[in-house]
Amino acid sequence: MKNFTNFTLALLVTFIVTPFTFQAQTTCPNPYDGNSDGAITINDLLDLLGLFGDTDSDSDGIWDSVDDCVDVSACNYDSNPTVPCNYIDVLGICGGGCAGDADGDGICDDVDTCVGILDECGVCNGPGPTNIIIESITILYDSVYAEAIDNWFVFEVGADTVMSYVCDPVFAACGDLVTHDGYDYSTVQIGDQCWFSENCRYLPSVSPISASSNTIPYYYVYDYNGTDIASAQSTSNYLTYGVLYNWPAVMEPGICPSGWHIPTDSEWTQLTGFLGGESVAGGKMKEAGYAHWFSPNTGATNSSEFTGLPGGNAYSGGFLYNGDNGCWWSSSASGSSTAWFSSLGSSHDDVYRVSDDRHYGFSARCVRD
Repeated sequence: MKNFTNFTLALLVTFIVTPFTFQAQTTCPNPYDGNSDGAITINDLLDLLGLFGDTDSDSDGIWDSVDDCVDVSACNYDSNPTVPCNYIDVLGICGGGCAGDADGDGICDDVDTCVGILDECGVCNGPGPTNIIIESITILYDSVYAEAIDNWFVFEVGADTVMSYVCDPVFAACGDLVTHDGYDYSTVQIGDQCWFSENCRYLPSVSPISASSNTIPYYYVYDYNGTDIASAQSTSNYLTYGVLYNWPAVMEPGICPSGWHIPTDSEWTQLTGFLGGESVAGGKMKEAGYAHWFSPNTGATNSSEFTGLPGGNAYSGGFLYNGDNGCWWSSSASGSSTAWFSSLGSSHDDVYRVSDDRHYGFSARCVRD
């Protein structure tokens, strides 16, 4: 606190002990009425004392030299002078410290158990039930008496519907089954990643091999040339190897369940890196033995439990390499008409990282978000 003259200090003490008011004079303005409002208040005295070197920049009646918060945008600038400035957070709480509430539910995101909406199955941002069963419908009525004609009128006011929901099993941990599009996929933990340990089977339509495009989604089943989904799904190749997708198809929503996605090229690299690098990871990813792979199936141990299968590929001229080769798309483009994929072969234990035309039909896997 600054030093003041005895007169100034006496004036401040007098004001604090016995507040007083001077009426403004028309001929001689009161020298203590700094803002000329006709009354001497604490602000006038603070202005007067400010001549001795201190200020009150936020006009809260407290000298800045002893005020720990002088920012008028703070929500506590005029409260306890020994408390630093606090600000209103996203929940409207002074000094609350919440940085985000993305779903607007009044719960801070860093403690919110679901940033989004719980579906009918209790899954955060889940896809909802696979089926809804109406157990009963009760029609609700009300009535009104018309006195003039001595008659009652009955009318419907609504319906009370009791429903039950059929929900997919909740995926709790990697290694559990995850249900998607009516099928239970096995999963496996590999390093920090959780992968499908079998190929995607999502088949919204089925295309003949003559259909080919870099931009239009096409879905193939190895050696099937029809367009009937049920017939394609009944083939042994579909049951064993799943679906072959061109790159536009693998980028369509719906191929992976909620909370999963087609891996990027860098996520494939993370997988092979964890398994020792591209030169040896293939053997650890391939299904062991010769049930599906051609001999010699070099280095195949499937120690990762990825269970890579030789689903072959599709192109505009036909189907190739079933039993000898398996290819899996990434979601990463490599050019305007090409994209990255990873490949396993029967004669080596490498993983080949390749960029090729988007019209090819390759297998797909999903990885956990």
